[in-house]
This record gives sequence, C-alpha cells and structure tokens, in this order.
Amino acid sequence: MPNIASRLVDIAQRSPNTIAIAQPDGNGDYRTITFAELDRDTNRIANALLENGVKPGMKIALFVRYGIDFISLVFALCKANVTLILIDPGMGIRRMLDCLAEVEPDGFAAIPPVHAVRLLMRHKFPKAKHNITVGQRWPYSWFLRGGLSLDAIRQTSVSRRTPCGTECVSQDETASLAAIIFTSGSTGPPKGVAFTHEMFDTQAREIAERFNIQPGEVDLACFPFFGLFDITMGVTAVIPDMNPTRPAQADPAKIVEAANRWEITQCFASPALWNRVADHCMQTGKRIDTLRRAISAGAPVSAKILAKLKPCIHPEGDIFPPYGATEALPVSVISASEVLSETAAQTDQGKGVCVGNRFPSITWKVIAITDEPIARWEDIQELPRGEIGELLVTGRQVTKEYVNRPEANAAAKIRDHEGRIWHRMGDVGYLDERDRFWFCGRKAHRVVVLAASPANRTYFSIPCEGIFNRHPKVYRSALANSPSGTPRMYIEPLPEHFPKSGAEREQFLDELRALGRSSPLTESIGEIRFLRSFPVDVRHNVKINRELLSTYR
Repeated sequence: MPNIASRLVDIAQRSPNTIAIAQPDGNGDYRTITFAELDRDTNRIANALLENGVKPGMKIALFVRYGIDFISLVFALCKANVTLILIDPGMGIRRMLDCLAEVEPDGFAAIPPVHAVRLLMRHKFPKAKHNITVGQRWPYSWFLRGGLSLDAIRQTSVSRRTPCGTECVSQDETASLAAIIFTSGSTGPPKGVAFTHEMFDTQAREIAERFNIQPGEVDLACFPFFGLFDITMGVTAVIPDMNPTRPAQADPAKIVEAANRWEITQCFASPALWNRVADHCMQTGKRIDTLRRAISAGAPVSAKILAKLKPCIHPEGDIFPPYGATEALPVSVISASEVLSETAAQTDQGKGVCVGNRFPSITWKVIAITDEPIARWEDIQELPRGEIGELLVTGRQVTKEYVNRPEANAAAKIRDHEGRIWHRMGDVGYLDERDRFWFCGRKAHRVVVLAASPANRTYFSIPCEGIFNRHPKVYRSALANSPSGTPRMYIEPLPEHFPKSGAEREQFLDELRALGRSSPLTESIGEIRFLRSFPVDVRHNVKINRELLSTYR
C-alpha cells in the first residue's frame, strides 16, 4: 500500500528546485521552500522522531499554525508511519480536550501554549510521552523541559536512512492508519474519522484528474487541507495572510494582492471568503486574471456568489464547488457555468441545489429517510430518481469508521453483500435523469409537522430557503424548527438592507410572505424573523447552525 508521502519523494526527484510552499514572513515578503528542501526537511524530522522512540502506529496530535512547519510535520509524520491527529481548535477548548482524550495521543507536535495546556491537563493524556515543540519555548521554558524542539532538529544533519514509511506502509491496519481527522461538530458532536493512506492517495488522484491540475501550477491555498493536497500534486502552495479558521474575516485586498503577485492558476477558499473577494473586486475594479480554477467547499455556494465571482477571474476560468464531507471527499462536483446557465433557475423554484455528477470512484444511492441505524443491507429501500431521500455513498476515498465511536458507526455505516462499507451522508436530496445529485439539506434539518390527516408534512431546508433567497435584499435564509414544532424562516438581509424602521420591516415582511405564498413548498410558513448574522460553523464560517436557531424563542 503506498504511503501518501511517497508522492513528495517522487516530485522532489522530478522538480527539485520548484517552490513547494511560499509563506508570508511578516515583513511584506515570503519565505519559500523547494520540493527538494521540503523532502530533506521531512526526512530529518521523521528520522529524529524514530531515533527518539517514536514507533510506527503511534498517534501524534498536531497543533501548529498553517504554514511551512505545519506541512513539513504532516509529511514527516507520514514518513515515520505515525498516525496524525488533526482537530479544529475553533470547536472550543473543552470539546477539543475531550476529543483528544478519546483517541489517546502518544504525543503532541505543537506550539508552546498548547504544550503548557497539555502539561496542566496531563491526567487526560497519560500516553503523551513523545512531544515536539514548534517555535520559541520562552516564556514556557519551565513547562517544556524535555521533548524535542523542531528548531533543534533542523540544526542536525540529514540522516541517510530512509524513513520507514516513505516507500510503503504496513499491511497491519493499525500501523497503516494515516490520520484521525475530527469533524467540525457543526451538525453534531465532533467525531474522529479514520483515514488510511489509500484514501488520501485516492483523493489526490481524483482531484488532480477531475480538475486537470498539472505539476508546476500555483495555488493560493486558503484552507490547510488543500495546501497538503498541493504538495502531493507538485503544485506550489502559497499560504495567504489570513487566519484559516476565520475565512469570513479575511482581508480580501490581501487575498487579491497575493493572487496577482504569485500569478496563481487556482485557489481553494470557503464560500464566505469568495463572497468577500468578489465584492472587493466589484468595488475596486481589480481582477485575478491568471486564476482559471476557483474551488469552494464547506457548504453550497449560492448562484449570487458565483455570478459575482466569475467576471473577476480569467475569461476561460471557472468556479467549482465540490460536494462531500470529512467522511467522504470528494463525492461530486459541478461548474459555475453549469449552475448559472441551467440549475440556478431550478434552485430558485425550490428544486434544491445541484451538486453535480459523482467522481469516477464513487458509487451512490438515494434511500428512504430514517433516523434509525440500518443494521442490514437488506433493510435499505432505494428510491427512484426524482424522489427525495438520504444519500448513501461508497468508494475508495470513503472512510470506513469513526475511532472509538461504535454508536456513530452503527448510525452512519452499512456493509453490503460484497463487503463494501457505505457511508450515510446525513444529507437529503434526489438524483435526476442525468445522475446528478440535488442537495435538499441535512437530514437533521428537515422540519416534520405532525398532522392528523392525510399525512405528516415535511419541509426540507434548501428547497424552502431557495424560495426566499430570490428576494434581492436577502443575503441568505434558514429554515428552522420553532420550539412549538412549526417551521420558522430566518432571514439575514444584505447589511445595507437590514430594516431600519418598523415601516421598513413590515414592508420587507410583506414582500417575503408574498414570495412564500408563491410556492406550495413554503405557502404555510407564516413565521419569519430577521437576524443581522447567522450562527455558522467554525471551520468554513458558512454552514448555518440551524440547531441553534431552533432553540430561539
């Protein structure tokens, strides 16, 4: 089985002097590292770990700021055949500590403040004996006695010994586990997802082939995970001057400046960031003329954002919102050209959001919706095209299990007669006659109103919101269950159109109610409320926290 780090080794041999990573140095310039330098750096770190008692199959939690150190440590850990633990710190310290304790790390590669917390909470991490400090230890020197220092490792000579994981990984399932990556917890408790090297390799291959990504291209990687994919594809990863955990607060001027300075050909960013970039370009007249491939994920990208952004990039370029989840990525993709010319009009009529056709390695089905675990393959009920149900997927990039979560595995995983593991995406929608999936929202976000006759009424979030999003003053809307069990629609107006008086508010509400009455999907939604901003997820700043909205009174 190939180790994902072997891709770096191959690229370093073929393109040794090509810049692998460019990172802002804080003084208006960039610190860079070539693929050959990155390969040597990761060898040095991996061998230092092995020589200091780290064993293949051990688990190391990584808490390092996105940049050269982060990427070097990821590939070094892979080369040492160590299981990497990645957790989004935005989920909050309490949840983060609980997640870490659950997977029992053997050590931490982290900045000094994280090590200080680790030592103060040492009772939660009794196995954490193999630690690396990244950055200056002062003023944490008293806390951080012992362990390795990344700076000290880099001052040693490069061992000629090849790290054990570079060529292959053990067939033993424990030793071949590449990473445990936690879900953001935006629609439920965070769960550790088990990734093998084969899954990462499949993801890299599928993404490169579908988007025709070529070695030597330049990517402005606004999301750390995509920066890692860049390295596996021989693409220069330019790290933007922004906090990747707060994309909605990034300075769009800095994003556009970096994009033009490096003449990027592609960029991966959250829809929240693309919206800011598009507005900035429209206001200033600036463009990113070399950008041919803008990729956005984390939540459906509205046609409004796609329409604003498309004129800002290369005339032959396009925008691609791939669909998937931490547990299964990528699943499908569609282009902005297809959305704007065809599917957006249907979204406005409440048909859902088309997320395109599946990747070649994915097989999918839509099954009857149930909130209960499905223990046997015989118990699924596959639905015909056009009927809304729950999406079920399988493929080489689909993860097989959550770590130490038997109940979550029972709820989300199904084994078929051929032994393949299928993942229940937790999303509802339908397949059309062209085998495209139309996303209609999260299963947990549907609102079911109990009725005496003839049947219960189900409201699906995305189709209902599509009706209200047609209003030109609406930025986005959100369906939520009210405490009384009836559907309620929340509206986030564009900032300049938030009602400033009672009269404006009533006029706006009258217009929204008229829109609601225009569709059988929304004609019975009577309660509408305004919010200046919606609660959103910590990772992409774009998934609406409808669970929280449902608690509002």
